Amino acid sequence: MIKKLIRSILGRGKAAAAESAEPAKKSRAKAVAAGGKIDPDVLGPKQHGIDPALVSPNAVRVTQTLQEAGYKAFIVGGAVRDLLLGIKPKDFDVATNATPEQVKQLFRRAFIIGRRFQIVHVMFGQELIEVTTFRGASAEAAPKDEHGRVLRDNTFGEQHEDATRRDFTINAMYYDPASQTVLDYHGGIADIRDKKLRIIGEPEARYREDPVRMLRVVRFAAKLKFTIDPASSAPIRVMAPLIDNVPAARVFDEMLKLLMSGHALACLQQLRKEGLHHGLLPLLDVVLEQPLGEKFVSLALANTDARVKEGKGVSPGFLFASLLWHQVLEKWRAYQAAGEYPIPALHLAADDVLDAQTEKLALQRKIASDMRDIWAMQPRFERRVGKAPYKLLEHLRLRAGFDFLLLRCQSGELDAELGEWWEAFIAGNGAEREELIARKPADPAGSNAGPKKRKRRGGRSRSKSPVDSGSSDGSIEQEAAPASVKTRAPAIQETGEAAGEPADSGTGEAPKRRRRRRGSSAAGADSAPAGDD
Repeated sequence: MIKKLIRSILGRGKAAAAESAEPAKKSRAKAVAAGGKIDPDVLGPKQHGIDPALVSPNAVRVTQTLQEAGYKAFIVGGAVRDLLLGIKPKDFDVATNATPEQVKQLFRRAFIIGRRFQIVHVMFGQELIEVTTFRGASAEAAPKDEHGRVLRDNTFGEQHEDATRRDFTINAMYYDPASQTVLDYHGGIADIRDKKLRIIGEPEARYREDPVRMLRVVRFAAKLKFTIDPASSAPIRVMAPLIDNVPAARVFDEMLKLLMSGHALACLQQLRKEGLHHGLLPLLDVVLEQPLGEKFVSLALANTDARVKEGKGVSPGFLFASLLWHQVLEKWRAYQAAGEYPIPALHLAADDVLDAQTEKLALQRKIASDMRDIWAMQPRFERRVGKAPYKLLEHLRLRAGFDFLLLRCQSGELDAELGEWWEAFIAGNGAEREELIARKPADPAGSNAGPKKRKRRGGRSRSKSPVDSGSSDGSIEQEAAPASVKTRAPAIQETGEAAGEPADSGTGEAPKRRRRRRGSSAAGADSAPAGDD
């Protein structure tokens, strides 16, 4: 009886606490809507449970320097959220009532950046602390585009206004390392405990101000395993097209954060669930519905997540090359079916996919170059004769290309024997490598080889058109490379010899044939596509 009484009392206490919390949330919401001042909940060390050892000493140094100069200063945003969850933050942001110019004067290595809203980067060795000035209430006169997105807003204000300007309740808390107190303006502590993502203010208006918030809510939901508040989720599918109006560089930065969050696969699944993936990675939904494509992308993202969790580096070029590979593969096969040779077809397919993505994601030149290298290496892995494997060992992107090959083998796109052969070749010594090359491959042509070129029997060689002479590109399978190509590149010559093309016989006709080869080579040099070397 006593136990039942205690349980009933505790149950009523929890219910009463929940009932009392609801009016508090409603009153905050009204205050936000009316633009009034909000008093924060102040939580001490025992209430919030933050471990000071998880706080960056440099972040503490920044807040202390600002406070000693007479300014307010707090660690803010995602760092506070992670500290409350017991996670060591990767980045630390500081909010203050000092202006960017005043902040810059206090630190030796400080730089003011940003157009839409100025912030200060304070550098301590390799660590960067981002310092922002409290933002004021959004001014109606602030420049906006025709869809309502704020283009520039350098309005400074009070701390409670800054809290209202932040996107989600769990990101609107302020931690003071000196007093070890947390200021909670919008019920963020309660939402963290409930594992709920809730946007501050009216969701539709907040998404219209900055459509990138729709991507952020997806990233946080997948990373933290939180549920999105129904009111915050409802407008996303309808307002998703607004992301097209955001500068491509900002979308790319947000996508990179999403894919390198350590929960990339969960993020992409959440993007599809919310209807946000169409404009970001075109045809990704189609790829994920194909058995081989889904397995390949899932393996690539799982490997990326594992590396992030282990603290290892991740190559954006490798990541995007994996996500877009099946689009390249589809176009590659289409170009070959239309009569193109494998290597030119691969380059054309890569151009098509990268051109389509650059409009949406503003892929940096270095990343696009890495993607091209990884894709272009794939047919070269299928050439396991002569000196071709040794030459591939010298490629600067060998490791990335080999890892990509292993993904293709693991997903079932290629025979696992090819990956095993290259793994042994890379790790082997000279004798072992010679033995591997002498061993006849199970399928030297590879799965993506184009149609074989027929060997001409006898007779004098016919003159080649520029298109024909330009087709000798070092493709995977060429039984009889034109004689004109043999004088252009040693790698192509090796391919011709390995395919069984006889060397010059040394007869009296040899000089005549050499003259013909030089003429044909010169005729097709400009029109010939670049090989994969």
